[in-house]
Amino acid sequence: MLTQTHAKAKGLADLPPVVNDSLLSLIALCDADPRPEKIDVGVGVFRDDAGNTPILKVMKEAEQRLVDTQVTKAYLGSAGDKRFAELLRPVLLGHHAGDDRIAGLQTPGGCGALRLGFELIATANPQARVLVGTPTWPNHPPIIQAVGLGRIDYPYYERGQGAIRFEDMIAALRDAEPGNVALLHGCCHNPTGADLSEDQWREVVEAVVDRGLMPLIDIAYQGFGRGLDEDAFGVRLMLDACDEVVIAQSCDKNFSVYRDRVGSLFVKTGSVDATRTAMAHVYQRAREMWSMPPDHGAAAVHIILEDPELRARWLVELTAMRDRINAVRQRIAAADPRLAFIGRQFGMFSMLPLSKEQVLKLRQDEAIYMADSGRFNVVGLSDGQIDRFIAAVVGAMDD
Repeated sequence: MLTQTHAKAKGLADLPPVVNDSLLSLIALCDADPRPEKIDVGVGVFRDDAGNTPILKVMKEAEQRLVDTQVTKAYLGSAGDKRFAELLRPVLLGHHAGDDRIAGLQTPGGCGALRLGFELIATANPQARVLVGTPTWPNHPPIIQAVGLGRIDYPYYERGQGAIRFEDMIAALRDAEPGNVALLHGCCHNPTGADLSEDQWREVVEAVVDRGLMPLIDIAYQGFGRGLDEDAFGVRLMLDACDEVVIAQSCDKNFSVYRDRVGSLFVKTGSVDATRTAMAHVYQRAREMWSMPPDHGAAAVHIILEDPELRARWLVELTAMRDRINAVRQRIAAADPRLAFIGRQFGMFSMLPLSKEQVLKLRQDEAIYMADSGRFNVVGLSDGQIDRFIAAVVGAMDD
């Protein structure tokens, strides 16, 4: 007869329960709602006036060219499509595009770029702590935790006033220890829509330089705010002033290729040699996590950016998306003085001055789905849904 002589080792059955991502849970709730009049302003995708998320016309043409001309599906390596990253340089970096101290590579979306950037920082300085303005994108804290870095939260936004708490932000940066990381939204702040002005960016850069902080800039919506170059103002200003900058970029939104996961990571150090060493670590981490990034979306973006005629047409379609975002913002802002701040903000998201209870009541009574925080996708609405949405929100605020 066999007897057990050792304690039972832990296995998969011993895993603790996971708290579900609130936004993913919201999507599932909305999908399960049978009411035909339901409005989903929770999911973060651009929708046109009919409520659809179309593939850009220029992207369709680029994909057809790719189908017609691609001769192999062989691996490209951990850097992905190197020409894709080169073509993004002038778009993102502007006058820094020719700086040999800056290197980039393709990643699976902006999320992959963020994870890779934080992995690099944690390798260089595992004691670094990340300064995070709250509220922020819900996936920022889990990524920071996953790489083993500590976090310092500070208040970025006053929801009741629809305004940035800039004095608190600057105080947090100026109190930070040298070597800590300043996580910054490049433009179209998610979830608040409240972007730094050019003068505020100058103060932030000054504080980062004075305290010896490492800036990591997340820029996922370039072109959705003021314009392609205008939205990169903070990125380029930081590159002007700092020897070390990490930039996590996404093409998912401005090329409307969400499910294809198209992003990039750019790293600047003080010398070409130091950048070469840093990128060797980046490639190693990329190899460990995804080996090679998916090619299709980046290959299509490559085709668009390399062809002057396609690039010009992309800019026209990008402008049309931005114009719709800003037009819907102005329409909502004009409906009630309490919503006027929405017209002064940028990008796809803003936060309504609603309590969690009011948000849940809108979900139950009006089939309107948004995050419990009141964060909503400004262009999650078709034109035909805007008036009903505004009436429901104003009614909730009046209760």
